[in-house]
Amino acid sequence: MTRMPLISLVVITLDGEKYLRNVLRSAACCDERLVLDSGSRDGTLTIAGEEGARVEHQPFLGYGPQKQRAVELASHDWILSLDDDEVLDEEAAAAVRAADLSDPAVCYELPRRTFVGGREVRHGAWSGERVLRLFNRRTAGFSPLAVHECVLAPSRPRQLAGSILHHSYDDLTAVLARSLRYAPLKARVMADKGQRTSVPEILARGLAAFAKSYLLRRGFLDGSPGFVVAISRVIDATLPRAMLLAGEVSPAEGDSDRP
Repeated sequence: MTRMPLISLVVITLDGEKYLRNVLRSAACCDERLVLDSGSRDGTLTIAGEEGARVEHQPFLGYGPQKQRAVELASHDWILSLDDDEVLDEEAAAAVRAADLSDPAVCYELPRRTFVGGREVRHGAWSGERVLRLFNRRTAGFSPLAVHECVLAPSRPRQLAGSILHHSYDDLTAVLARSLRYAPLKARVMADKGQRTSVPEILARGLAAFAKSYLLRRGFLDGSPGFVVAISRVIDATLPRAMLLAGEVSPAEGDSDRP
């Protein structure tokens, strides 16, 4: 009988106690569960130990480099990457375990459903989202971006059944707060790339971001969450560029503390 390839779950954490237990339990299909922590002071490490996860430590390097470090520390080449607020539903867990892992150049993506508190946001910028999360580290890995990192893979991802349940926001305030926290990181990435901007471009991008999320992708059907998500997209599209235009960031400025 051919031995099935082994899979390592990797999760980066910082004070992620709220959903971590559910995250780890949802990925019990994996042969190893690795938590890479960057200085948690809550119950994150206790929960990881209770759930049988291997814990490693690394000061925060930025999202892309931190996740890539977790990939490097894993025991197995096949990697399932989840955030500390992402839970596989039962169908997704079964799909991961049943995935064809015979070709290391193959990778897989899953639908992601995002919640604000207990309410799923079904329309707008987050609707129809798919994220690449199962891959072989010999052929794929995370981009080195400090924010909005992604998996760089050699082939178009195949789709798995089920969903990732994304419990990223406790309330609407948290949606906007995250966009504000990410803005300096995005501005720094733009500065590193030597990008330039202008007031007309900032205005145009802001209007386009709102129209796409709230009108074209029918965010208005979600009521106030849909409006707030659209506003968060405006912040994402405008504030980093405004910071860049104002000279508030420069290449490689600042430290790597997690926002």
